[in-house]
Amino acid sequence: MKYNEFVGQVQHRLELAETGQAVRATRAVLTTLGERLHEGEATDLASPLPMEIDRYLTAAEHGQRFDYQEFLDRIADREGVNRSDANYHAQQLLTVVAEVVPPGNLEKARNGLPEEYEKLFSLVDQATQ
Repeated sequence: MKYNEFVGQVQHRLELAETGQAVRATRAVLTTLGERLHEGEATDLASPLPMEIDRYLTAAEHGQRFDYQEFLDRIADREGVNRSDANYHAQQLLTVVAEVVPPGNLEKARNGLPEEYEKLFSLVDQATQ
């Protein structure tokens, strides 16, 4: 998937009026996820993504320990949305990522997160059933 197609998918799923909003959501979610994952997990998740997108995961300061509520707060702050929207955006973004990334790479990242992060993958799970 190319960059414009990825951002277009995000914009469509989040029903955003502007491409810039989709880029901001993508950056907020993937940067925050990159901070929570260990470097290898972030790199594996990032490698199949478009070059302009993968850097959000790989350039983050990896291996930070914070709970799911802090995860959502960081996304909300970066994106300029409320926590509920941050949660929805993160879940939708992961479904777009799941379309690009091999299942094993996604599972590796998922397994590197605490159980409370399972909510993040709820829409991915629904799409694969």
